[in-house]
Amino acid sequence: MTVRCLWAAAVALSCAGALACDSLPGRPTEADRYVRPVDVVDFDTLYGEHCSGCHGANGRMGAARPLNDPIFLAVADKDDLVQAMRTGKPGTPSPAFAVSEGGTLSEAQIEAIATGILERWSDSRAVGANLPPYSEADSLAAGHAPGNPASGATAFARHCSGCHGDGGAGGPKAGSVVDGSYLALSSDQSLRTTVIAGRLDLGMPNFRGYGSAGQATALRPQEISNIVAWLAAQRREFPGQTYPEGTTTPPMTAPKKRS
Repeated sequence: MTVRCLWAAAVALSCAGALACDSLPGRPTEADRYVRPVDVVDFDTLYGEHCSGCHGANGRMGAARPLNDPIFLAVADKDDLVQAMRTGKPGTPSPAFAVSEGGTLSEAQIEAIATGILERWSDSRAVGANLPPYSEADSLAAGHAPGNPASGATAFARHCSGCHGDGGAGGPKAGSVVDGSYLALSSDQSLRTTVIAGRLDLGMPNFRGYGSAGQATALRPQEISNIVAWLAAQRREFPGQTYPEGTTTPPMTAPKKRS
């Protein structure tokens, strides 16, 4: 047998051994092989692990804003979603997810989540036309004036007090929107988004359904900015739980000295 034949036989045996190893009992299939967390780009997996705890398993009924909301997804574009995931919302419970910001998600994973949200839950048929600007910056760029708190108080009384009560302290249909803790945890953009898109999962209408006595009317862009400015002006320097009127804050007591 020549050297060439011996070499060919050795190669054949090596390949046969490799194929045999691949078929050994207990050897994982390609689908079962370990995938590094940073390489996972499946939307259901990423959303379930990183988003559903706050935004709900199907994008609704979570503690945070529903993402399964066509109005919200129509005014907040993909760049807004990506930015919110990348850097979070400073001063609020919404964390930064990007690795570059100390989080655990790569740019490809953030892109996969944003794309999946839009593909799964956008619905142009349910949106209509004449949507207000998403942000205050967008509103200013469109030629609207900055939000005015005084005008916002008037607009709130006309359009919102029927549910949230006089001064926003809570009414027969909805709770307080001037609670110090709530306002401390809500950015101006979060307040604006809620005024525009509502919270349909909680029964709050979007910007087209404001009003009273069944006479719903759409909020104009300037009214939205004014209401948000008024809400922001209600923030307290020291937010927290208040005590009922007529009671006093429990006094702080000094720790007892050890004997």
